[in-house]
Amino acid sequence: MNVGTLKVPGATLHHETRGTGPVLLLVPGGAGDAGLFEGMADLLAEAGHTVVSYDQRGLSRSPLDGPLGDQRVAEWREDALAVLDAVSPDEPAYVFGSSSGAIVALALLAAHPDRVRRLVAHEPPLVELLADPAPYRDHFAEVRELHRTQGLGPAMARFSETPDGRKPERQHGELPASIRPMASRMAANMPVFLEHVLCPFSSSAPDVDGLRAAAGKLTLGIGRESAGQEALVGPSRRIAELTGAETVEFPGGHVGCVEHPAEFAKVLVSAMSR
Repeated sequence: MNVGTLKVPGATLHHETRGTGPVLLLVPGGAGDAGLFEGMADLLAEAGHTVVSYDQRGLSRSPLDGPLGDQRVAEWREDALAVLDAVSPDEPAYVFGSSSGAIVALALLAAHPDRVRRLVAHEPPLVELLADPAPYRDHFAEVRELHRTQGLGPAMARFSETPDGRKPERQHGELPASIRPMASRMAANMPVFLEHVLCPFSSSAPDVDGLRAAAGKLTLGIGRESAGQEALVGPSRRIAELTGAETVEFPGGHVGCVEHPAEFAKVLVSAMSR
């Protein structure tokens, strides 16, 4: 694996590259970073790709030049474009985005369709696309306020619930060995995510016209075990309805790429070849 840095307006991005072949850009979401994909990156490289991932600005090893404030999808979209331009200046690339990373990847496709060969967007939590976004919008705002007033523990406990207070049916076990090195970085990133990413990203409006024009390059991923989590699966289904793009079922839930990396990688390679 080759590790490098890339200067972009307002930040310096840490990025990682491995393998040879057509570029596949992996865009992490939530409080994760490039290490989120450690379990499947080598498998994707073995499948014939130059696999590239990076830490989003303000997270982990991608420091900002100035003070931290609310983050913007458009700025993170241009970061993704800058990484692509650095590693694949002449050819469009495959792109995979997870969670808030999928929001970034969708913005990249809509604004720069010529730079994307195919995009697989896995469960972007764009709650404004739901028939009734208010409960989810209010839920995320409550999580942010809990973080401000009571701290990380109460905020994360509420974040793990549904808006009406139900506990998740799926319980996550021990972290897979592949991402344990990321655990301390993710813990340090979580306050940044809750305070400056969760609400502005989930409440953003995608460029549906741009996505519709590029729908032939778009696949929406839905986790096999994400049933009932409307904020996660509902937006993917709605984007598919609005654009005509296809949907593909992936193993696991919202972090299936971590839970089942080998099976997830196999489905991802198949989805990119459609």
